[in-house]
Amino acid sequence: MGLPGSISHGKERTIPMEQKSLVAPDILSAFGLSPACPVLPLKGGHINDTFLVEDQGKFTLQRINRFVFARPQDIMENITGVTEFLRKKILARGGNPDRETLNIRRTVDGAVLYTDREGEPWRCMTYVDGASSRETVESAAMLREAGRAFGEFQKLLSDYPAHTLHETIANFHNTPERFRQLMDAVRGDKGGRVSQVGPELAFAAQREGSCSLLTDLLKEGKLPLRVTHNDTKMSNVLMDDATGKALCVIDLDTVMPGLAAFDFGDSIRTGATTAAEDEADLSKVHFDLGLFEAYGEGFLSAAGDALTPLELETLPDGAILMTFEVGIRFLADYLNGDVYFRTAYPEHNLVRARNQFRLVEEMEQSRSQMGDILRRHL
Repeated sequence: MGLPGSISHGKERTIPMEQKSLVAPDILSAFGLSPACPVLPLKGGHINDTFLVEDQGKFTLQRINRFVFARPQDIMENITGVTEFLRKKILARGGNPDRETLNIRRTVDGAVLYTDREGEPWRCMTYVDGASSRETVESAAMLREAGRAFGEFQKLLSDYPAHTLHETIANFHNTPERFRQLMDAVRGDKGGRVSQVGPELAFAAQREGSCSLLTDLLKEGKLPLRVTHNDTKMSNVLMDDATGKALCVIDLDTVMPGLAAFDFGDSIRTGATTAAEDEADLSKVHFDLGLFEAYGEGFLSAAGDALTPLELETLPDGAILMTFEVGIRFLADYLNGDVYFRTAYPEHNLVRARNQFRLVEEMEQSRSQMGDILRRHL
């Protein structure tokens, strides 16, 4: 689970002109933009404030929520390092880096951030016209394109020194640590709900031993540290409006060092399911092997030869573990009184946890088939 409202293009919609918000002239000037140029709010993100600016081209101007992202400079160093690296790789292969990766616009002083008079951090990037993202998977073909985009992201960054990236969210995909947090929530029982979740806690406890599968392989040096996106959902792929082809991966605030299986697994968790994440009717919640194959085919078509044999072998385990991890996070938040995830009703997080656990069960039953499918597309 990543954080919404990160760097993006196309996924927001412009608010009508009569609702236009103003950006202080010094902010525009800092990025070499005219204080008199048109500025329109973009609606779509939930954390950062985003604006479309037109001044001899289109730009996305964004105020970073410093209460959510306490170290915006670290985030921007990660993003700048990765996107500049991608730009060189795309140019070398004859691609168009203006459309195939995010492009940061620096301030007139050469900085990647501008801090305004209120201490708020701002950033700017070029806006990609004729492209947009989709909130949900509309077809297997679209999911295949998303897989190709994230596979391309992994391949192009396969020789990036991942250890130099800041870990902006500690233990983000550390499943054993997430399990420990669940046990803390059980002991604390801040929401007074432990008595209601006996079957869910038993389900989680049965899988405690498998939590460390991937992290142990990383510690043992058997899996390489990679640049990971950490929010690999459909809406974080920018699609060309004319061709329907994936252009690039967006929303890079959660780029960190990690494992390829983390990103692959979270894509499967969100993309290869037959129901929404908070569907309460579990008879509608199923793991779809056809959608798994679509994403896997696209991902491997781009990233296959950049991954080690063990990375490829453990991709299905990433799907199971990422789904389990998100499930226990929902369950822990339910026990803590719903303090992290937004909820619409009291049992919302419990419903989400049960939903994810259903997918885990079906993924476990399909583990060998997942492996067979991926081997077919190598």
